[in-house]
Amino acid sequence: MTEVLIWSFVLRLTQAFIAASPFILAGLIVAGIFRRLMGRESTRRLFGGSSGRSHLQAWGLGMLLPICSLGVIPVIRELRGMGLRGGTILAFAMAAPLFNPLSVLYGLTLSEPIAIVAFAFCSLIVVTGVGMVWDRLFPESSQTEEEPAPVGAGLKRMLAIGVAAARQAGGASALYILAGLIGVALLGVIVPPGALQHAMNGDNPLAPLTMTAAAIPVYATPMLAMSQLGMMFQHANSPGAAFVLLALGAGMNLGLVIWMWRQYGLRRSAAWMGLLLVVVLGLAYGVDRPLYPHAIDPADHTHAFDIYCRPFYSDNASPGAAALATLRRDTKPYELYPVAMLGLLVAAGLLLNLLDRQGRIEHWLEAAPQTEVPRRFDVVLPGPVLGGIALVGLVITSIVGCYAYYPPPAEVLEEMNVVKAEALGSALSEDASHATYWIEVYDDWSRKLEVGAFLRDWQLSDYHRMKARILREQLELLEHEIEHQDHEEVQRLVAKVSRSQSRLKTAFLEER
Repeated sequence: MTEVLIWSFVLRLTQAFIAASPFILAGLIVAGIFRRLMGRESTRRLFGGSSGRSHLQAWGLGMLLPICSLGVIPVIRELRGMGLRGGTILAFAMAAPLFNPLSVLYGLTLSEPIAIVAFAFCSLIVVTGVGMVWDRLFPESSQTEEEPAPVGAGLKRMLAIGVAAARQAGGASALYILAGLIGVALLGVIVPPGALQHAMNGDNPLAPLTMTAAAIPVYATPMLAMSQLGMMFQHANSPGAAFVLLALGAGMNLGLVIWMWRQYGLRRSAAWMGLLLVVVLGLAYGVDRPLYPHAIDPADHTHAFDIYCRPFYSDNASPGAAALATLRRDTKPYELYPVAMLGLLVAAGLLLNLLDRQGRIEHWLEAAPQTEVPRRFDVVLPGPVLGGIALVGLVITSIVGCYAYYPPPAEVLEEMNVVKAEALGSALSEDASHATYWIEVYDDWSRKLEVGAFLRDWQLSDYHRMKARILREQLELLEHEIEHQDHEEVQRLVAKVSRSQSRLKTAFLEER
């Protein structure tokens, strides 16, 4: 049993780190841009300073930047030193992980668009309302640190951003991020396998409360939270629990809670958490019935939250081998690139923080260059202008990335043919674990098909949505029959899925 618990911890920690690495990298870059390009005054103006609109601006900026609740930690540490009010910082910290262009597009195909719009509006109420009340209760929450000297134009400015990001990656930010990862790993040790499958049913009035208890130690990327929201609506689970998952599961983690406690003290942190829970639960129960998908037959369970439970049963004889096999199977090659980049940045930060505690490299970067006659076509842009361009570039990159992440329908359908062969072949050969994995991949590609078509035509008819929904419903039935080991029914559903795939292909390629 001890071996099972250890490998469950290792697997969940590793899975969370791999998923978080690109968002953490983005957060480190944003923190470096604020510190070395934007500067204190420009950053304060960007966030509204001490004005009444600061919470709204923090929410808007958070919605645009592609970072998660772990990636936001280095950013808010910089904002704290720039003298922003605590309510504004915490509002940004809660808003940034909830939505980005990729996750919003994904969410619009996973559930009813009105639900995503409603959740976005509710998140605005949460972060601005709680932030405003908290600032009124604790008006003296700001803290200003000494601002670093400016860096001269040229490559030194770019290097300064890298140095700032590296020091964060190998410093205190890494410890808070590790605490957040440990939180979700511990949840994967404590919660038994499949324990959350029935807890979020739509007829369970305690579903939002149950989700609240699980959501704070949970770490979910915006994409994962959106996919889980979609599964909840697909199974007619509690919309209130879905909102709690988005607000607290994607918006909070243990590392963020620990940072808040260390910066603002126990009393102020408890007040923030109390206000947050009251508002989130109030909105959750407020939207639970109006957003309930009455047109969908409710399922008696969901696998959406199995990733937060223990991955292995206590009688598993070789959990280590199973954990390694799961990582090899689930980790895509492109996911290893941000992991490697983040590892190099952490290593560089550790070396800088150990060998250059006096900040000699920063002094060299900040040293005034010798006077040179400017070249004829040289144009020196102010740091805040470059910082603004860089931030806009991050947003544009995430939008352009949508077109890469969601390919054209013809390309998606080619991938779906490959995935279909794996899923249906495994189902017929009664390889349950292999079939279940490929069915989930199949389901995901069907959703990418819808988003890819929408991105290119800016519309998606109910007819095309219906064809994709029929395929997913049959895949879900197939997964259930595989679990029940009904081979005859599996064969029947395999044939139905194959026919639905053919009709789906015809609809998206020839009937648009």
